[in-house]
Amino acid sequence: MEVIQSFTIDHTRLKPGIYVSRRDKGFTTFDLRITEPNREPAVAPAAIHSIEHLMATWFRNSAAKEDVVYVGPMGCLTGMYIVMTGDYHVEDMRQLTIQCLEWILTQNEVPATSPETCGNYLLHDLPMCHWECRRYLHRLQDDFHSEYSLLQVTLDDGRVFADA
Repeated sequence: MEVIQSFTIDHTRLKPGIYVSRRDKGFTTFDLRITEPNREPAVAPAAIHSIEHLMATWFRNSAAKEDVVYVGPMGCLTGMYIVMTGDYHVEDMRQLTIQCLEWILTQNEVPATSPETCGNYLLHDLPMCHWECRRYLHRLQDDFHSEYSLLQVTLDDGRVFADA
C-alpha cells in the first residue's frame, strides 16, 4: 500500500501553527495544529468538540464561507483540518483563524448542543475550549510555524516517498 502523505510528516518536530497538508483537485487542506504532538497533551475531546462547533460556525459565516468545504478535528486531537476551495495560502488562513479565535473567545455558549443538533451533545467544554483557543491565538501571533519537517519513507518495493 502507498504511504499516506500526512504520515510522512515528522511529528516529533511539528510545532503548533498552520500548515498546508495538501493541495489537489481544487481543494486545499489546512492543518491547524493546536498542540505540539507527543510533547503536550492532546486537546481534550470535549474541548475540541466545542472548538469544532464554534470554528465551523464562524468559518461558515465568514467572508470565506463560500469556499469552506469542511471544518473538523484531527483524530489525534492535536488540531483541526479545514478544507477550502479557491486560492488560499497559509497567511490567508492565519488571518482567518486569528479572527475566528478572537470571536470564539467572546462566546458564552457553544452552538448546536441539543440532542436534535449534535450526535454527542453532552461532550462539550467551553472553558477548556477557551483555554485552548487563547493559547493557540498567542502562538499564531507570537511564535508562528508553517513549514513541515518531512520524514523519508521507503516503501516495501524500495520506492522512496517523501512528498507531503
